[in-house]
Amino acid sequence: MMSADAPTILPLELNAVSLTLGDKRLIKDISCTLEAPQITIIIGPNGAGKSLLLRLCHGLLQPSAGAIDWRGAAGRNPSPHQAMVFQRPVLLRRSVQANIDFALSLRKVPRRRRRALIEEALTRAGLKRFAKSSARLLSFGEQQRLALARSWALRPQVLFLDEPTASIDPAATHVIEEVILAMREEGTKIIMSTHDLGQARRLADEVLFLHRGRLKEKSDAAAFFAAPKNDLAQAFLRGELLWWQRRELTPP
Repeated sequence: MMSADAPTILPLELNAVSLTLGDKRLIKDISCTLEAPQITIIIGPNGAGKSLLLRLCHGLLQPSAGAIDWRGAAGRNPSPHQAMVFQRPVLLRRSVQANIDFALSLRKVPRRRRRALIEEALTRAGLKRFAKSSARLLSFGEQQRLALARSWALRPQVLFLDEPTASIDPAATHVIEEVILAMREEGTKIIMSTHDLGQARRLADEVLFLHRGRLKEKSDAAAFFAAPKNDLAQAFLRGELLWWQRRELTPP
């Protein structure tokens, strides 16, 4: 578990990062630097590489070329200082509170501290009344809120979110967005993909726009949504389908 006094592992620097799976080059020469404490939102059409980029940054995948560097880590292992919530939550066959307790125990948080952390996380996520219920009996939206609460309890310096509100009703989406904003206010760097442009507008401090595995634009959110510089990004914000633009506007 991260300490409030722990040196930051940020910034996260990607230098010409590419990923090839089989005979397909899916992530192509991405270079950028991500700082704290902003919310960085990754957007782009389906198949743009948003989820793959998150997994590369989190260390679940290794780049085929290029380098990913946690520049603030200075030789330390960055893994204990980051967490990830997936589009489909991964939960244990235990109670709601036991799911969080287990994660805290893996980070060697003393038992006497866990109860307060669990209670706070469940309260923030609106799940306190379900504390002793089986996690597998929660609705999909409640399970996603539990996955986020579990990450909250760990106090990561960096949290990766892969479309955390996909297929979730507006009420659950509102709760999750409130938790994300609260985590940002407490100093957690959020790096999140979403297909929902309205959500991106509500949450983003910074936007990364991907298309066919390439980073087409990295911009302050206000500037991006007001007037993106990239032609594909402009078409995407207008709601146009981008498949027809592959040859005309985008190099292979």
